[in-house]
Amino acid sequence: MKLVIFGLSVSSSWGNGHATIWRALTGALARRGHQVIFFERDVPYYAAHRDLTTLAHGELCLYDSWPDVRSSAARHLREADVGIVTSYCPDGPEASAIVLGECTGVRVFYDLDTPVTLARLGAGERVSYLPADGLGGFDLVLSYTGGRALSDLQTRLGARQVAPLYGAVDPTVHRPARPSGAPRADLSHLGTYAEDRQPTLDALFIAPARRLRSRRFLLGGAQYPQAFPWTENIYFRRHVPPAEHPVFYADSALTLNVTRRAMAAMGYCPSGRLFEAAACGVPLLSDVWEGLDAFLTPGREILIATTTEEAIEAIESPPERLAAIAEAARERVLSDHTAERRVVELEGILESVRHGGEASPELAETAR
Repeated sequence: MKLVIFGLSVSSSWGNGHATIWRALTGALARRGHQVIFFERDVPYYAAHRDLTTLAHGELCLYDSWPDVRSSAARHLREADVGIVTSYCPDGPEASAIVLGECTGVRVFYDLDTPVTLARLGAGERVSYLPADGLGGFDLVLSYTGGRALSDLQTRLGARQVAPLYGAVDPTVHRPARPSGAPRADLSHLGTYAEDRQPTLDALFIAPARRLRSRRFLLGGAQYPQAFPWTENIYFRRHVPPAEHPVFYADSALTLNVTRRAMAAMGYCPSGRLFEAAACGVPLLSDVWEGLDAFLTPGREILIATTTEEAIEAIESPPERLAAIAEAARERVLSDHTAERRVVELEGILESVRHGGEASPELAETAR
């Protein structure tokens, strides 16, 4: 297939999770014989932190403004088997219009931020990356989030066919690595700063750091403010590119996943960090949300915590228990949550939609 994608970014992982998942998916698509054309607006803040300049498994089309690229986009779409617009695409309405007007293949909207999209709609906000008349024009709406988010996309945005396409990992990028040589942390957290994540981070990371003064804590990510509640035993690495994630994870005995509020409230929305850390062979501690056990089994493949006391208990777990959890999680992720697995799922969904079948067995099961 030839897939033409209009997205937020694949060239820069700074401050967004889209780039990592698209790099994994485009690699898997190419290995299965598909062609990818990715259109990305060349914005200054991503250009300043660009960690990929060419798409090894496809064609990256960086553009300054929509008029500059419209004719090229239309030409590619007329030859495409699949046209995809994603959430947070800077030219979302324009890209949607051209996909709906020019693509003769399957026309897809992929919401990588479904809980945020639905929360903003619920608050009466205008969502800039959506078409003004909703998603009813697309043949298929994919969602990074499953569960009730799928039916909400139908009732609130008019989606005709919906299916989940969850996060995934590229095990050629995320795999066990040697530590950097720095003193090993007892707990790490990797993620862009988000205000709505902060209460959970306070409870499961900051408070344990304050109470366990002899322990070492490692924090990595972009956009953390000066007013962040630092302690002397929290060590910071600013913006860790994907290629450096394995070493970051290897530098801690346990790593923490914290889910954004809207995503935790919706459920069935696994962060890509879960799969990355597991593929790197590092044990995971996570906050709790509906559907977590569909991806990793609590107590066997992942530890969960809702309180500071539970987080401290996880940090103080015997090394042999953490090693067993890490091994089980890595085995599960390499079996069920690789980019290759997601592409196989995507191929099946697209084939079903082409032939008028049910795109989402999960939604059909939920409806029953």
